[in-house]
Amino acid sequence: MSPGTRATRRVSLWATMRILLIEDSERLQLALTTGLRKEGHGVDVAGDGEAGLSYARNNQYDAIVLDLMLPKIDGLTVLQTLREEGNDTHVLVLTAKDTVDERVTGLRRGADDYLVKPFAFDELLARLEALGRRVYNAKSPEVTVGDLMIDTSAKSVERAGRRIDLSTREYALLEYLARRLGETVSRIEIEDHLYDETSLPTSNAVDRAVCSLRAKIGGPDDLPLIHTRRGLGYVLEAREDR
Repeated sequence: MSPGTRATRRVSLWATMRILLIEDSERLQLALTTGLRKEGHGVDVAGDGEAGLSYARNNQYDAIVLDLMLPKIDGLTVLQTLREEGNDTHVLVLTAKDTVDERVTGLRRGADDYLVKPFAFDELLARLEALGRRVYNAKSPEVTVGDLMIDTSAKSVERAGRRIDLSTREYALLEYLARRLGETVSRIEIEDHLYDETSLPTSNAVDRAVCSLRAKIGGPDDLPLIHTRRGLGYVLEAREDR
């Protein structure tokens, strides 16, 4: 996707977080993008600060991974510009310099977290997941909806004590609805969160995905949890349809 493209159909249907990686090292780009996508996250990549700013201005992300040493526009300037423009997306800064002055400067310009190169991928992943929970004001990795329990860290689901096996795409949809618990989520919002240009949805893809998910998390005697708001979208909530 080009940096000026509107924010629809941007991350793949199995993505649980939408991440912008602004990093000029092709080797690190490949390693991080591959690892994050294997974990089920959608990743857009920019190789310089100018492209990174364009992506961030034209799309919505759960988190931005930002290198400081970038061509065209350096990382601190990118960060400061985003904050001055009112962009409050959580930013994890990558730096090769482990100095107090640099960390203080970055934090004062609006960084949410810091990670010093070289780093373990698992630590990057854990920090991003923590930032992702902040997006939805969630302190715990567990989300409970009636007798349904979603562990967003283990990516596991149980209902009334029985384990429910979901495909990666079904789990991603459920977690997104759970993060918006009690809110009506439109089909367009779901497409924005769940698709990219490599997997364009068919006209009824969202409806089919919701139908499949409903069948797995609910039996005939279970309280319905995913409710349709005709003309508006879907809401995950532990109450009867009205």
